[in-house]
Amino acid sequence: MSTERMETKKWPGMVDTAYPEPFNKVPPPVATKKPGQLARDQIELFFKQGYVIVNEFFTAEELDPCRDAVSLMVDQLAQKLFNAGKIKDMYKDYGLFQRLTMLEKEYPGSNILLFKHQKMPKAFRDLWCNELMLNLVEQLIGPDIGGQPSWNLRTKTPFSDAGVIPWHQDSAYMSNESYDHLIPTAWIPLLDATEQNGCMQMVKNGHKSGIVARHTCCHANTWFVTLEEEEMAKTLGVDLKNDISIEPVPYGGFILFHNLTPHRSFFSFSGANTSNDTRWSIDLRWQSPSHNWSFYDIQDGVVFRSSTDPDVKPDWDKFLSVDRKEAWENKYSKKEVTSGSEPEFSTVITGPWIGKWEIVNHNKHTEAFKQFLK
Repeated sequence: MSTERMETKKWPGMVDTAYPEPFNKVPPPVATKKPGQLARDQIELFFKQGYVIVNEFFTAEELDPCRDAVSLMVDQLAQKLFNAGKIKDMYKDYGLFQRLTMLEKEYPGSNILLFKHQKMPKAFRDLWCNELMLNLVEQLIGPDIGGQPSWNLRTKTPFSDAGVIPWHQDSAYMSNESYDHLIPTAWIPLLDATEQNGCMQMVKNGHKSGIVARHTCCHANTWFVTLEEEEMAKTLGVDLKNDISIEPVPYGGFILFHNLTPHRSFFSFSGANTSNDTRWSIDLRWQSPSHNWSFYDIQDGVVFRSSTDPDVKPDWDKFLSVDRKEAWENKYSKKEVTSGSEPEFSTVITGPWIGKWEIVNHNKHTEAFKQFLK
């Protein structure tokens, strides 16, 4: 059930209704817990404060293949840069947590290229539909479960502005159809996430009103939208002194939150990641297939479980046939700005979320944005 908002609609991302129930109503307890499912107090905490820390969930045997997959991505990028004459050293002697940093030093923007052109490897897909993980997600949204297509591998290299992601709610990036239903997210670090390397900061209670607050675009020299702290306090009722928490997460754990929970990557005054290592992390999201889960009519989700078809299998061929970020480029960018002589090395990122919010800071990403008109 929705309630009316007392606010004038000014930007496409701002709507006049709130949807508190899906984000606050705790599901009834189950008679028998399945493997991987959370304790009752953890479920209650998730709905009460908007997130919960889940420690020691994945084994090294489950997560290490993700590290191997990322290492392969970095190697492929290094080969591409080397073959194009962009770098003189492949940095093969550097490991997973230093090699991208070395590429970034010689060819600035390497971290953005890896973020922009990443493909979902099998190791990530296995994690996404991990049996224990789906059992946990079932506690939140029920037995019909699909993968929401806005997954990401985060490439937070040391002292890079591209890794400074400001306060936001995830629905601010999604189409407005995401506002009325719960989309659980697991933020999974591929090393111990600490304050030094840029763990997450979470905001308690920012979801309770069921509102997506007003965001603006774009932060500094990035493509990220921003939820100002004053707006969080005014619109979402957040207590800025008591509701903000820094949340380190050890390897094997993750933060479970949803699309209305305000959050950002923690950064000190000296930078987003002040360690010597790249802070790799994966965002994976789920939702009920009964809701519209198309990402701006670009890519549909993938069904993992169905209450009417216990034998359903993920259609990976269909899902992988669409490159979401390439589709953004084709649909929402001005080719004369993003292409240039070497479009495969463009570090400009555009997407439909830019057209949802007021642009208060122009940069190369906003200048390249083309409002798509139906």
